[in-house]
Amino acid sequence: MSGLKPSQSVGIQVRIRGQVPYGAETYAREKVLAAISHVSEPVLATRVKLAQAAHAPAGRPATAQAMVDVNGRPVRAHVAAGTMFEAVDLLQERLTARLARVHRYGVRRLRGSDPDGHMRWDGEDHEHRPHRHHLPADERRMVRHKAFSLARQTPEDALIDLEAMDYDFWVFTDLTSGSDSVVYRDSHTGGHRMASLGPVGQDREIEGLLSVSTVPVTTSDVGEAVQRLQLTGLPFVFFKDSGTGRGSVLYHRFDGHYGLITPAR
Repeated sequence: MSGLKPSQSVGIQVRIRGQVPYGAETYAREKVLAAISHVSEPVLATRVKLAQAAHAPAGRPATAQAMVDVNGRPVRAHVAAGTMFEAVDLLQERLTARLARVHRYGVRRLRGSDPDGHMRWDGEDHEHRPHRHHLPADERRMVRHKAFSLARQTPEDALIDLEAMDYDFWVFTDLTSGSDSVVYRDSHTGGHRMASLGPVGQDREIEGLLSVSTVPVTTSDVGEAVQRLQLTGLPFVFFKDSGTGRGSVLYHRFDGHYGLITPAR
């Protein structure tokens, strides 16, 4: 373990976009430094992005995002607020919470200290996460396509990565079944769920962490997935690509356009 404090061992890179108010960059460095100063593992890199939009959903034009490399494991937080200084305050709070969770469940690789041995994810307020910009369906475009090798991991570890990265979903290959799968936040219940291309048996819960969907994953091409996303209004759809036979995710980006994640061949 490094004996250096984060402030001594790593600089904080801050990128700005839009009319970010004077002093916000320095303020962000101070707040993020305060968040990472509690981390006992080596902090290898820290990047912050501040963006000020002219207009934004729900009157929250200021967004702040941080990505921290904790001894090789990325931890991310992303928030939106009415003012940039408020966004930075929220970023510090959210980043501190995610770093604590990674320490408890990820870096230490423990399932928690509860008597039953289950990991517990405390309920948190998602009100301050950025909202998608709404675009009419005929104006939406596929502006990002990411293809990469999916991590082979257990659903428990996939859930840790989902929480560490502050995403709505996490695509992975189930270590046991070898099937492309996804874990995600259920917007209706506030809990976590999993869907998989492989057999999942009867509806159940994994380690008390997440429920497993028994509804077969839809087979379609990307065009059909776009239609489904438009019809359902869901933040993303997980589907079996009819051309490759692999699990893919089509999702709404914050800018209102589409993104696509596919496994590398």
